[in-house]
Amino acid sequence: MRIVRFYDDDGYLKKGVLEGVSGKRVRVLEGDIFSGFEITDKVVEAAGFTAPFEPVQVYAVGMNYRKHAEETGAELPERPEVFMKAVTSVIGSGESILLPKAGPDEVDYEGELAVVIGKAVKNVSRDEAMDAVAGYCCANDVSARDWQWKKQKGQWIRAKSFDTFCPLGPTLVTKDEISDPDNLRLETRLNGRTVQNSTTADMVFKVAEIVSDLSLSVTLTPGTVILTGTPEGVGFTRRPPLFLAPGDIVEVRIEGLGVLENPVEAE
Repeated sequence: MRIVRFYDDDGYLKKGVLEGVSGKRVRVLEGDIFSGFEITDKVVEAAGFTAPFEPVQVYAVGMNYRKHAEETGAELPERPEVFMKAVTSVIGSGESILLPKAGPDEVDYEGELAVVIGKAVKNVSRDEAMDAVAGYCCANDVSARDWQWKKQKGQWIRAKSFDTFCPLGPTLVTKDEISDPDNLRLETRLNGRTVQNSTTADMVFKVAEIVSDLSLSVTLTPGTVILTGTPEGVGFTRRPPLFLAPGDIVEVRIEGLGVLENPVEAE
């Protein structure tokens, strides 16, 4: 099942289930996607889409791909390295990434697998962690590198949390459709050129390990998003560096999850 949030012809935001794997035909959904919902018989044509749900919090894991750690010269972490992104940074597929007036001149892409929590858990074991997962979607952990490395050294939250810096989508794919989230092809394209091409099999910490570790003495509530890290090929490691510019189109493609596509504009 592929859950979306969409605008109808009158501009109202509604929830639904995509008919097929792409397109604009949506079966309207009533209720809360995490606590109980009904799929109605009403099928409509969506006028537009936004993020498939509204996250309550966004966690992200750094240095979780072996080859990405190699390209940055970093050591592999002994446990998941976690930071957060503001929920106000979330946008959907088709919506614009804005290069902020705040001054980032070195804005980078990071294609990632996003894990969505569907029920509250705390201190959950690795063996039981997947029971808490509702599904998955593509994500782009957009990052202002000059803020990350120069303007606020050692503190990543602001560099990762500017408005529009967390595209999610195009749909929330329920976990029953993904047999193994730890073995999915992940590709990021910039203006049609492949810049990241990897697989989640290269992750240092697998999905169940990440969920279990994050739940230690912390309640993960329904609607929590966990970005699981990015593979090699990010812009700041290239020579010369490759950063986003107005007019660019960024696509994150993950096997079974579709294509998250966002144009880039100046704020």
